[in-house]
Amino acid sequence: MVMTSLLRQITDYSNRANPYPLYAELRKTPVAHDEDGPYVISTYHDIESLLHDPRISSEARNLSAPVADELQQPEQETSLPPGFLRLDPPEHDRMRRMTNRPFGPPHSPRRVEGMRPELGEIVSGLIDGLANDGRIDLVDQFSYPFPVTVICRLLGVPREDEARFHTWADTLAASLDPAPSEDLAERDRIAKEARTQLGMYLAGLIEERRKSPRDDMLSALVNGGGPDGAMTTMEVLSTAALLLIAGHETTVNLITNGMLTLLRHPDVLQRLRDEPRLAVPIVEELLRYEPPVQLLPQRTPIADIEVRGVTIPKGSSLWLVLASGNRDPQRFEDPDRFDPDRKDIQHLGLGSGIHSCFGAPLARLEAQIALSELARRLDNPRLVEDPPPYRHNAVLRGPRHLNIEFDGLRA
Repeated sequence: MVMTSLLRQITDYSNRANPYPLYAELRKTPVAHDEDGPYVISTYHDIESLLHDPRISSEARNLSAPVADELQQPEQETSLPPGFLRLDPPEHDRMRRMTNRPFGPPHSPRRVEGMRPELGEIVSGLIDGLANDGRIDLVDQFSYPFPVTVICRLLGVPREDEARFHTWADTLAASLDPAPSEDLAERDRIAKEARTQLGMYLAGLIEERRKSPRDDMLSALVNGGGPDGAMTTMEVLSTAALLLIAGHETTVNLITNGMLTLLRHPDVLQRLRDEPRLAVPIVEELLRYEPPVQLLPQRTPIADIEVRGVTIPKGSSLWLVLASGNRDPQRFEDPDRFDPDRKDIQHLGLGSGIHSCFGAPLARLEAQIALSELARRLDNPRLVEDPPPYRHNAVLRGPRHLNIEFDGLRA
């Protein structure tokens, strides 16, 4: 099989349900490249090294020329500045520090853990509302609404406005996952309208929090200070939108991939039902075994770099296939086996280096609570179809629907 064919298969929908045999082929050529495409890195140690390499940029302006790949899509039309995921130091570091002050240690060490009771209430409410006919679509009825509600509570969106927020989030999520048969112009028009409405709503909420701060993250971002100063209104808008989209999409896939994996491993599902604390190692192994983000396509070197004897020119498009690194037999013993008792679990599921997942503590906690409660309360759950239909997005990989039958709900 020629390399061009292998690289094209990364974005081929026919491989979405099980891309791992393809990744195993890719690892035989650790630095894969064809004439018109990106450089693709697929082994654990090379990916980890590049994620920590200051010569690797996340800013689109450093890409020297367009390349023939389907994942380097143009920026969405918006007047907002780029979120800090798309920035390099020092701007990245400044924005990330300011965002982290109200979110995590050392300034807000209990922000995420303090949400545990509220997360439990949200999960219980969603499970209570599942259909009584013994069949559900976990994605639409649980995995999608849960993280959006959490982001609303974290930012401080009033309860009466959460339904509007859900609608915008669903619309923007759909724009990230277009089907080939869709009218792309109409999809883009609807997405642009949703972004505009969301931006106007957040701008109004920002002004309210500026005048009357509350104990929420949006108030802290608007009124925060410190050595880095305060965010501008546009920076607060950009950060709030980033938290909504990035925080939502990854968690949806983590929960859905997790439940699918547990249903395929009923012995582990039963263990989780009996031992809720097993949720912690289960989620870590899921992040290795079925990561919600498969690859990072938006990277480019700002100088010529050498990897495995191959020179990657400055400005080239670079793909880092995290999910392949997580299944690298040179790093993990028996990597294709799902093993929640695995001791060596330094995975790439949430990235690494300065761009490691900002919301990792919250995503972990959401998945732990969601999976442990689903395991405890669904009586005899089973898959309706396997594999389920997958989203078309090759970066954010997960089932678009996960239909489950069960015999009832436990109290």
